Amino acid sequence: MNPISRRTLLASLAALAATAGLSSFWVSRMTSYKGPITDHFDGERFFDRDGAAPKGWLDVLRWRFTTKPAKWPDWAPSPFADTPPPRVEGARARLSFVGHASWLIQTGGLNILVDPVWSERVSPVSFAGPKRHNDPGIAFDKLPKIDIVLVSHGHYDHLDLATLSRLAAQHAPRVITPLGNDLTMASHDSAIRAEAYDWRDRVELGPGVAVTLVPTRHWTARGPFDRNRALWASFVLETPAGRIYVVCDSGYGDGRHFRNVREAHAPLRLAILPIGAYAPRWFMKDQHMNPADAVMALADCGARQALANHHGTFQLTDEAIDAPELELYAALDAAAVPRERFPVLKPGQVFEI
Repeated sequence: MNPISRRTLLASLAALAATAGLSSFWVSRMTSYKGPITDHFDGERFFDRDGAAPKGWLDVLRWRFTTKPAKWPDWAPSPFADTPPPRVEGARARLSFVGHASWLIQTGGLNILVDPVWSERVSPVSFAGPKRHNDPGIAFDKLPKIDIVLVSHGHYDHLDLATLSRLAAQHAPRVITPLGNDLTMASHDSAIRAEAYDWRDRVELGPGVAVTLVPTRHWTARGPFDRNRALWASFVLETPAGRIYVVCDSGYGDGRHFRNVREAHAPLRLAILPIGAYAPRWFMKDQHMNPADAVMALADCGARQALANHHGTFQLTDEAIDAPELELYAALDAAAVPRERFPVLKPGQVFEI
C-alpha cells in the first residue's frame, strides 16, 4: 500500500471512533468490567435482550468506503452563547444546550452536566476523527460550580476524558455512569470521582433530586476488542420541576424501552431525545434514531415536552447538517404534533421549566 492510500485508510479508521460510536483501530482503552452474571451481563459482555448487536467490521468498511456523506460547512457558528446563573432554586429547571449530547441542567440547587464534551475532536487520536463545527454553547470558564456529571456510555462523543479531567481539576463533581465506564475514567485520571451503577439503580443526588439509570437501545466500545464490556444507559432525573428523561444515544427498535420508561416513571415533564447521526439507515437504524423515530419515541414515553439533541456539532454520519431539524419538523407535522412541543435548540440556547 502506498503512503497516501495507507494514510487515507488510517484516517478513515480513526474517523470511526465516534461515527456511530465506533472505536480506535489500534488499541482498546476501555478497562473491562467484572461482576456477577445478570439478565444483561453474561460475565464478559453486556447485552440487551430487546436490542440488536452492533454491526461487524465488514459492514463498517462497506459503509465507510461506499458512502457519499453530505458536505457540512467547515464552521457553523451558533448565534447564541449562554452565561448560566450560579444556581437555580425552587420548583424550576433551566436547561442549556452545550451541543451534540451535552447539556447543563440546573435544578434543585444543583448544577448537572450531561455527557460533557468540550474537546475539539471526538476521537482516540488528535489528527483525525469528527471535529467540532461550532463552539460549545457555554464557554468552559463560564460554567457555574458543577456538582454532578452524568455520562451515558463509553463512545468518544459522549465519554470525553479530557473534559472530565478538566472538570475534576476545577469542580471535583460526582460522576454517575453505567457499570464499567468508571474503570475507563479511573485508568485515565484518578481524580475523576466516578461512581458506576446498573440499569434501574436509583441514585440520590441532593434534596429532591435523584437519577435512575434505565435501559436504552445502544452499545459501547472504545477499542476493537472491548465491545459491550461496559454498560450504556439513559437517565430519568427527578427534579423539583418534574421528571426529565435524558436519552443521549438510542435506536428506536419497536419502542419498548420508551414505553417501559413511561410505565415505570410517568409522568415525564420533559424528554431529551436524539434526532441525528442516522444515515445510512441500513447501518444506523439499530443504534441511532432518525427524526421520525424520535417523534414516535415521544409518543411512547408520554413526555409533555421534548428537546432535540445529538445533532449539528459533529458530523458522525452521512446526512446534511440541517437534515435532522428539517426532517423532525416534517415528522411532527405528519403526526399532528405541534412543533413547539419538540424544538431544536442551537448551542447556547436555553429552555426553562
